[in-house]
Amino acid sequence: MDFAEGVPCWVDATLPDVEGGKRFYGELFGWTFEDSSPAECEPDGGSGQGGGSRPGGWSGQSGWNGPGGRSGPGVQYTRAFLGGEPVAGLAPKSDGRMPTSWTVYLATPDAAALAVRVKGAGGQMITDPVPVGPYGTVGLAADPEGAVFGLWQAGTHPGFGRQREPGSFCWTEVYARSTEVDLFYEGVFGYGSLDLEDELGDGGEDFRIWSPAGTEAGPGTAFGGRAVMADGFPPEMPPHFLNYFVVADCDAAIATARRLGGRVRDEPVDTPYGRIGALVDNQGAAFAVLQEPDRRSG
Repeated sequence: MDFAEGVPCWVDATLPDVEGGKRFYGELFGWTFEDSSPAECEPDGGSGQGGGSRPGGWSGQSGWNGPGGRSGPGVQYTRAFLGGEPVAGLAPKSDGRMPTSWTVYLATPDAAALAVRVKGAGGQMITDPVPVGPYGTVGLAADPEGAVFGLWQAGTHPGFGRQREPGSFCWTEVYARSTEVDLFYEGVFGYGSLDLEDELGDGGEDFRIWSPAGTEAGPGTAFGGRAVMADGFPPEMPPHFLNYFVVADCDAAIATARRLGGRVRDEPVDTPYGRIGALVDNQGAAFAVLQEPDRRSG
């Protein structure tokens, strides 16, 4: 599967308890899992200088261990599969101060050049791009408000094997304090943009969708967007990305998540694009679920 520059190509969650994450997401989304041992993960025959978990299930030589800056040798990375195809990753937190969160990775043909653009537009590179054997090149960045996202230059691992079907990723959006971040993302990635009217009908939402560079911006080509964090968001909540997964039944998925120890961040609501709800898993990582319109009963 090929991914245009700036389009999400992978997601993973950093968790304090990966085994607990397997139980939660395995039952919620029907995922199966494959663990990569430190020896299996290291490139160059295990001769690396450190261990670094990477999207797709490997470790590298840089000492960087994935989203949030986890570090230390021998960190295991777990890939999640749906129908035999990779759809996400789970990685352990090595430091209790690290956030428990999902991270989205944006595709690029040249991670080094993209890192230069990120810094030139007022963002920062938390971790500069580093190669991970034959699999690709990875980096971790933040926009001018601090929302964190990954960069992925594919080698043998392009990213998602499945998406936009039940149990897989379908959408990402950055929750920002200001619309000024539009200049950053559209300048760095060349996104086409379209401002949408308040889809929830309460007059309080400022939302913009993004499409890959060179395409006509609109719902048919969009992969994500930007929302403004309104008054209902706690002032201490930092700008962040929220990643969506397709489910066959939104209400049933939310009930399952609750039963498994998760909690609801936003109750389900119908939109022109489907029924959506935002959740926090049983360890504190936020994500959302989407039931597409053609899957709704009635």
